[in-house]
Amino acid sequence: MSLTVATVLVIDDEPQIHRLLRAALGAAGYGVERADTGLEGLRLVKSRAPEAVLLDLGLPDMNGHEVLERLRTFSSVPVIILSARDSETDKVAALDGGADDYVVKPFSVGELMSRIRVAMRHRRAEDGVADIMQFPGLDVDISRRRVIVEGSLVTMTAKEWSLLSLLARNAGRVLTHRQLLTAVWGPAHTENTQYLRVYVGMLRQKLGVVGKLIQTETGVGYRMADYLDEPALVKNAE
Repeated sequence: MSLTVATVLVIDDEPQIHRLLRAALGAAGYGVERADTGLEGLRLVKSRAPEAVLLDLGLPDMNGHEVLERLRTFSSVPVIILSARDSETDKVAALDGGADDYVVKPFSVGELMSRIRVAMRHRRAEDGVADIMQFPGLDVDISRRRVIVEGSLVTMTAKEWSLLSLLARNAGRVLTHRQLLTAVWGPAHTENTQYLRVYVGMLRQKLGVVGKLIQTETGVGYRMADYLDEPALVKNAE
């Protein structure tokens, strides 16, 4: 009986990156497809339907942001940006444009493999979110709108619940300030990042020790970590 191997498409014009990723991804049990240009990458997404895409922003034929924009018109495949550009502007633009995550070169292979697993797991779960999202010391009951911390019910305001449940449903992913503000407060409040700082602070206080699960990507947004002892994927907490 043949086994189905998850395939990762690498869209990058650096030969050394392809060599590194082919070895690392192969060792992790993934199949690997290669594209050196944006147009070739788009063609392979359509024809090969990979389970994940690693996309560089500095491609020879078009900007990676344009590749992402075109890709999102026909595919929901998880996309992780893999780029030497580490500006907050590029990160926010990519995540708001539909990327699932952003990893800066040079990168840790172990961290990248973790990000790939999270992106794939999240995409598979999107069609059927579990009624109860479970984290160390924390249960977020989506259907009953209840939050249980260390076995005790914690009362949430409507906005606190909206913010926490959104982070929980997207566990492991960075959600930008704009994405969170639009979803919780509406499109008229996309610049009011102070709202987020205040409410994230209140959530962390209510959750106590497990509030550390809510991690900050400085200048970009927030993510809900899968584990309290997860290696830090953020730079500093705000």
